[in-house]
This record gives sequence, structure tokens and C-alpha cells, in this order.
Amino acid sequence: MDYKRTNAPLNTVTRDMIEMSQDTGNVYETVSIIAKRANQIAGEMKHDLEKKLQEFASLNDNLEEISENREQIEISRYYEKLPKPTLIAAQEYVEGKIHHRNPAKEKLNLD
Repeated sequence: MDYKRTNAPLNTVTRDMIEMSQDTGNVYETVSIIAKRANQIAGEMKHDLEKKLQEFASLNDNLEEISENREQIEISRYYEKLPKPTLIAAQEYVEGKIHHRNPAKEKLNLD
């Protein structure tokens, strides 16, 4: 996923959690949903970064021979400039892109 193309802000944004939690009816459940999605996004971003930096890994880990590579620095800067995973997850939640369910509530409704 290209996280640069998201509508998520780069800076912290104050949000009305009461308004955001209208569909769940519980602020804490809404925060939990956003937090779980943020953890998924952070894992994906970490995996992508590690995969890109794997090309630059040297077979010999000699401290004297380690040199900084311009491409490696550019890749790292790109990931540093991306919106934080929590901001991306909150934006996805606001836009309705996160599918969530609560098995406990579903069980209560079936009884």
C-alpha cells in the first residue's frame, strides 16, 4: 500500500471521539479498533522498509567497512516523512475503510 497517497495528516490532529464512535456506541471500542489497525499498518510499513533495506545488507558485518549509501538514506527519509500509523488508521476509520466486528456483541444478539 502506498501510504504517501493517503489523506492522513502529517501532524497530530484533535478529533471528536464521541462523533467518531457513533457506529460502535463506545469510545473505548473505537479507540481499540483504530489501535489494532495502526499496529497492522506499522507492521506492514516495517516489513516494507526491511525488504527495501535488505538489498543494502552486507554479508560481512565489519564495523570498519560499513559505509552509508545515499539510496539507503533516501529510503529511510521517505519512511520518516510518511504519516504515523495512528494517523493513517484514524483517517481510514473516518473514511469507513476499516471493517470491524465484535464477536461478543454478535453472540449477545444471537441469544
